[in-house]
Amino acid sequence: MRDNTEDFRQLFLSGAPLMDVRAPIEFSKGAFPSTVNRPLMNDGERQKVGTCYKEHGQQAAIALGNELVRGKTKQQRIDEWKTFAEANPDGYLYCFRGGLRSQIVQQWLSEAGVEYPRVIGGYKAMRRFLIDSLERAITDSRLMLVAGLTGTGKTEVIAALDNSLDLEGHAHHRGSSFGRHATPQPGQIDFENRLAIEALQVVEAGHRTLVLEDEGRIVGSCSVPVELFRQMQTAPLVWLDDSFDNRVSRILKDYVIDMQAEFAELYPQEPDKAFAALSEHLLGSLLRIRKRLGGERHQQLEALMQSALDVHQRTGDVQEHRSWIAALLEHYYDPMYAYQRSGKEERVVFSGTQHEVVEYLRAQSSVARQ
Repeated sequence: MRDNTEDFRQLFLSGAPLMDVRAPIEFSKGAFPSTVNRPLMNDGERQKVGTCYKEHGQQAAIALGNELVRGKTKQQRIDEWKTFAEANPDGYLYCFRGGLRSQIVQQWLSEAGVEYPRVIGGYKAMRRFLIDSLERAITDSRLMLVAGLTGTGKTEVIAALDNSLDLEGHAHHRGSSFGRHATPQPGQIDFENRLAIEALQVVEAGHRTLVLEDEGRIVGSCSVPVELFRQMQTAPLVWLDDSFDNRVSRILKDYVIDMQAEFAELYPQEPDKAFAALSEHLLGSLLRIRKRLGGERHQQLEALMQSALDVHQRTGDVQEHRSWIAALLEHYYDPMYAYQRSGKEERVVFSGTQHEVVEYLRAQSSVARQ
């Protein structure tokens, strides 16, 4: 059998498959990207055993656990663990602290003829490692931020670089009022874990400059870690420029075409439901900024949007959406970004097209690594 491990760095760098044997309620509060939940106990069983432990001690709790998880239930769970272990021979299992639960799973697997290693220290130790490694990466690296008006393609710049941290990707949100996706955002802990793993990978590759998009404190419902956001407030900015027409086209793709594809994937057999979800998403996003737009401007944009949706649904033509997108940029996003830039002007170290910005940032990364 492979040894149990506490080499968390290698676990995360390799993307080793992980089997989390905690209860589903624990797993839902935070886990790791390469993890599946195959619990020793379900939520109800865990609650009963926990109460027993508090009132009667460990031995009574173990006895109750064995009583609750036996017979067909026990065999079914062992079969699930075996299936995972056989499909992932390079993986590991863990519980919260790497203690009794993961040891019991190891023992039952061993009795079934499968030897499988566990992570020493469990979830708690791995989570602590990621928090610390992210803080070290932030402290030891130079930050540079990509800024620019809405629709200039900042996300594309982030994707083109080997030394970037994709805040919006990990938050599963585009960072604007229209930034939601068809599927929910991750929880805060999952967001932080994904971000920390990416930072670990970038630093391990030898980069000493981390490039991020210039974001607010909150990306949808996910909060940028405090120390990272603090350092972002003074980091140099690289300003991305693009034509108004290109920006409208990019937003059309992001907000309408790609979102329609997401809802179509969510409702593959129900095209009408998918389109209704797209319409609700767009109109709801516009409604959320009604106060900032003003009632009259909101009504004008809503009318343009509804007209575009009607044409879109009737003919499949998405070009009508360009009208409300252009108006939204002109009357909402561009004035807002102009105001924000006025307070950051002294931090702008370079401005250019997407190609120029990517080349500049790559050159800066090369200088930092020398």
